[in-house]
Amino acid sequence: MSEPLHLLVSAGRGPEECSWAVAELVARLEAEAAGAGVRTERLESVAGDRRGTLRSVLLRLAGERAARVAGAWTGTLCWRAPSPFRSTERRNWYVIAERCEVGAPRTEFAEADVDIVPCRTGGPGGQHRNKVSTAVRATHRPTGMVVVVDTERRFGLNRRIALDLLRRRLEERHSAAGAALETARWRVHDDLVRGNPVRTERP
Repeated sequence: MSEPLHLLVSAGRGPEECSWAVAELVARLEAEAAGAGVRTERLESVAGDRRGTLRSVLLRLAGERAARVAGAWTGTLCWRAPSPFRSTERRNWYVIAERCEVGAPRTEFAEADVDIVPCRTGGPGGQHRNKVSTAVRATHRPTGMVVVVDTERRFGLNRRIALDLLRRRLEERHSAAGAALETARWRVHDDLVRGNPVRTERP
């Protein structure tokens, strides 16, 4: 079974009619997806200034034809209709829909995934410290992260510090990856190019 995918539909920095267009186009997309046997779920919705309008919607699509449906709705979309909010000759309201990643993959920390190798330490500490392998070289196999700890004179303490250090670094990596995905998603809002839509819909 194919993996679910995500589509972010955004009004960008357009006027309130574009928020109206997002609401109308997402409903049209959901109906088309249902007809193709694709399940949709609104994971996040940002309301527009007017009732019933949406600045953006993050959709989850699942099913064998999810990629086909998403592909037909990816790019600049046009909702062609007169404004319901004001008197204007403009009839084309553009929004953008782009595939995006949601949730950075996580590698859960487990001590079983860490190779611990004792090694000799240098520096001050006396002859005993230099002769006995009290330092620790710890390698987290799934990520390849390596730390060497020799701050304590006992192997057991250095081992515990090494494991804690690897755990913290793994969490920091997850946080950084999540922030990068969030930044990439918000960049979609500024990528809207008006004109040459991949598809135009009407009421």
